[in-house]
Parts: sequence; C-alpha cells; structure tokens
Amino acid sequence: MRLTSPSVAIVFPGDPVDGQPAVPSPRLDPVFTALAELGLAVEPVGFETARAWEIRERLRVVDGVLTWVDPVGPHGDRVVLDALLREAAAAGTWIGSHPDVIAQLGTKEVLYTTRGLGWGCDTHLYGSPGEFRAEFPARLAADGIRVLKPSRGNGGLGVWKVTLGDGAGGSAVPGPETGVVAQHARIREEVRQEMTLGQLMDRCAAAFEGYGGTGRLIDQAFARRIAHGIIRCYLVRDRVAGFARQYPPGLSPDERAARGLALDAEVPAEAIMGLPSAKTMYPPDEPAFARLRALVEQEWVPGMQAILGLDTNSLPVLWDADFLYGPKTAEGDDTYVLCEINASSVTPFPPEAVPLLACATAEAVTSARARL
Repeated sequence: MRLTSPSVAIVFPGDPVDGQPAVPSPRLDPVFTALAELGLAVEPVGFETARAWEIRERLRVVDGVLTWVDPVGPHGDRVVLDALLREAAAAGTWIGSHPDVIAQLGTKEVLYTTRGLGWGCDTHLYGSPGEFRAEFPARLAADGIRVLKPSRGNGGLGVWKVTLGDGAGGSAVPGPETGVVAQHARIREEVRQEMTLGQLMDRCAAAFEGYGGTGRLIDQAFARRIAHGIIRCYLVRDRVAGFARQYPPGLSPDERAARGLALDAEVPAEAIMGLPSAKTMYPPDEPAFARLRALVEQEWVPGMQAILGLDTNSLPVLWDADFLYGPKTAEGDDTYVLCEINASSVTPFPPEAVPLLACATAEAVTSARARL
C-alpha cells in the first residue's frame, strides 16, 4: 500500500550504525528541501546489499525513486539495487534514472554507439579479451597514445592512458614484450608506470569480468588539448541545468596567469591524465558555454535519443556529460569530445539544477500516481 501523500525515496549508499539510520551526504540536502517544498513526502533510504529485502519493501510504498549510488563502489556494484529498481518500475513506481536507461547512456559504451555524432571521436569497442589483444596494438602504433576505459566504473577506476614511444604515432605494431608507459586515471599523472604491452593487457582483462560478466572495454583517441581542462554539462532530462569546469594541476586560468601563460596557449599534454582540481560551477546561461549548450540541446541530445531509441521522459531526471576540447576548426572555433556520461550518482551539481530537478520529479511522481 502506497503512502497517503505523493512520495519519493532518495536512495544513497549507507548502512545503519549503532541502530541509527544511515545519513545521506549533505550535498543532497537541497534536493530534500526542494522536493518537500513542492509537497512531496521524501524518505531517505540508505542502501546496502545485505539489506536488500528491507529496502525492497520500502520501495514498494513510494511513488518515485531517486538514486545516488555509484555503479561500482567499495562494497561492490549495483546489480542487486538495479534489480530492485526494475521490480519497482514494473509495479508502477517512477524511477529517476532507470537501470535500463543507464545501461544505454550511462556507461562508457555510449562513446562507441554515438561516435558518429558531433561529440564523437575515433572510438572502438572490444567485446572480449581476444578482440582487445588482436586489435589494440595496431591502433596504439598508429596514434602513439590511446585511452582505455571499462564500460562501467567511476572515479577513474580501470581507466588507462597508454603511450608507445614518444607518443607521436606511426610506429611499428608492438608485440606483447614491447614497452609502453601507462598512466592510471585514479592515480592521476603523478605516477607513470613502465610495463610491457602484454602486462598492460593482462591488467585490462578485469574490464571484461565485471558487472555480471557483461563488461566491455572502450578504446578512445587521446584528447591532445586536455591541458585546457574538462567541461561538465549537467542536464535535467533534455535541458542543460548548469556547467562545471576542472583543470589539470597548474593550468587553471589563475595559475596560467601566475606562470605567464596565455589562456589559449598550448602546453605539452602527454603527461596529463586526470583532472583532480575542484569543480567551479556555472549557471546554464553562462556566456562562455553558450555554443556548447546549443550543440547539446539542439543537436547532440536529440541525436543520442534517436540512436538509443529514448524519448525525453525516459531520460534520467539528472545526468551529466563530460567534454574535453577537440581540435579547433579552420575558423578557430572550439570543438568538443565526449569523455563520459554519468547517470547513476551525479554529485555535486550546480544550485540551478535543484529546482529543475525537483519540478521534473514532482511532475513525474504525480503522473505515476495518477496511473495507479
């Protein structure tokens, strides 16, 4: 039996401590407040796999569910939680980010399936270790630097930048004993590991084993303008709700100025992997991102929806797309390359996203309740 008032559960990682309920991150406080101000009964639900049965019962009595649980975390993946969410959806509960939709756009595989859009670049998908071992060496030889990403993960888990020789490309195809330099995104650029290509391939084999054995490995061209940082574009459904910027160490605008570097000066990017600086948030109407916003809303998101077969109401209620800078056009305009899409646990987010998220949630929950 559902609750009397329209209701939404907010699911986050956590387990009771000393009999006290798990407490969500303070970053989610604005979401709780905004939903309550719209008249929704909001229930915090700490998720831990061992308590799946209890959580299942709690999700049966609400009208909607928002989740902030990483796809892969210290305690495992989301396989159990995703099964609960699918069951709740089948019973009529609205799910803010349905697991089936996340599987389409919230995994690195979307870099391959949408590579033909304007945000794409030279991207390949390996479905098995055999494919990877057979095809990757030639691509690495041609480009000199490639980036490998498991289809599922977060925080740089399993992401490697692989450099052959001087990184310029055009080398002979390497064998398993050929030396390469590998940088793991989770360690950032402080550690560059020398190993053989065979050893690197062995380490990447885990990408095919994860998440119920459905893992894939994505092979993407290295964005050689990474020194200019990354732009995170936040969306509520199909509308941009804000932006964030991050830079490599020492290359933010203030740091460039202190070093006497022009803002648009190109610097060697071969050693850069990962952008650990704090995010600077911007509203959706930030002039610096006006062109990117137009491309995202008018071309790329509709194009992605057409490729994936997703209508607007099926899109996650909050998600983000990370962009690196691609080569400049002949006219001197920036281009952008999709780095990843996050739809499982988007935080932090710009304050401007909260009212849009709350309104979209309230509308969806009310509609779901009316259909029962």
